[in-house]
Amino acid sequence: MEALADNFVGMIAIILIFGLPVIAVVMVFWSSMHKKSKDKEIRQLIIENHTDAETAKLLIDEPKKQPRKMGPFDLNTLRAACILLGIGLGTLIDWLASIEPGSIYFWLIIACGIGIGLLCSFLVEMQLYKKYGKKQNDETATDNPAPAEEIK
Repeated sequence: MEALADNFVGMIAIILIFGLPVIAVVMVFWSSMHKKSKDKEIRQLIIENHTDAETAKLLIDEPKKQPRKMGPFDLNTLRAACILLGIGLGTLIDWLASIEPGSIYFWLIIACGIGIGLLCSFLVEMQLYKKYGKKQNDETATDNPAPAEEIK
């Protein structure tokens, strides 16, 4: 009976390992198709209702996200690097303190390392924003000039 349970657990593990990525890909594809159909529906309604250009632009355009690049630096790469350095720092402290991986202290120290990495990433991003943020805001302001008054 115990061998059957072990085989069942192994089979479930294999199904989950290979099945979850497939399900994730299918769900991403489905959500992108759903988004495209909703966008098409909104555009058709705008055309049918003869909506003015400014209102249509508000309905179609998505809100602008925070820039991923600040000057020559990619912020996502910076965050990932700081998190990995924090994990490495936590693991080094665990190794130096001879803490066993099974204890809660092992994971707490690694979590603190991740927090320190995120804090360092935040501080560096703030410095980059001070240095490059004004230039980037000026560039986007010239790219999107204020709309001219409507001709009546």
